[in-house]
Amino acid sequence: MIIVTGATGTLGSQVVQQLLERIPADRVGVSVRDPARAADLAARGVRVRQGDFADPDSLASAFEGATQVLIVSSNETGGSAVAQHTAAIDAARAAGAARILYTSHQGAAADSLFAPMPDHAATERYLAESGTPCTSLRNGFYASTVPLLLGRALETGQLAAPADGPVSWTTHHDLAAATARILTEESRFDGPTPPLTAPDALDLEDIAGILTDLTGRPIHRIVVDDDEWAAGLIEHGIPASQATMLLGMFHASRNSEFATTGPTLGNLLTRTPTPLRALLAGLTTPN
Repeated sequence: MIIVTGATGTLGSQVVQQLLERIPADRVGVSVRDPARAADLAARGVRVRQGDFADPDSLASAFEGATQVLIVSSNETGGSAVAQHTAAIDAARAAGAARILYTSHQGAAADSLFAPMPDHAATERYLAESGTPCTSLRNGFYASTVPLLLGRALETGQLAAPADGPVSWTTHHDLAAATARILTEESRFDGPTPPLTAPDALDLEDIAGILTDLTGRPIHRIVVDDDEWAAGLIEHGIPASQATMLLGMFHASRNSEFATTGPTLGNLLTRTPTPLRALLAGLTTPN
């Protein structure tokens, strides 16, 4: 049985849907904090059990009978995130899983300027040392982040944000489809995969150009001072710690931490990964 954690989240839910197109529902199990939110999966024959990374004892039942466990990374950062991931890895080993997979990031590195990346790197190290065959999925930066960075650009014509660098923005849908294939086919990746990314890396200047083309109106890229941008977030109710973390994403992109691209995702999909332009077109098309 393939167990997927975080199966009511954005990525986990799409992985489950892709799995159900490939294998019978009784070969899929999900570990979720609130089983009521997965009632639709239970109705389709998926095994639904309560499991919470922060409650390691709950994972024994959630992972029971697993042949593979896909650990979808926590939304936490820092020591709590790594502790949750290691608890899930330990539980998967105890359940006898033959392979453990973890949704890492293309920019995973101990010295990254973006706080979640050292967490991914630490989890990858722990997983590699666990003794169980494992795969760390080096996922591209989620393209769903881009609309959050646009602010009011479509209204004001100004895409205002700190200085940035190129990022290989990649959709959840493509990553979920590739993950389902890795889980269900004989081809395996041992250790970290090559980068699972869209074929192009784009910065906000490129994105402003695409928006200009799609809307027929000029969208100008405006570079904002780091401290000014973070202060604006705080003024709108974002905690200072989170504003600092988000600023780190720009620092890391300037350092080209998310600029790597590669053919592996397209090879798994047997098609070209979804370009960012397609996502942006959905934002600019009137309902």
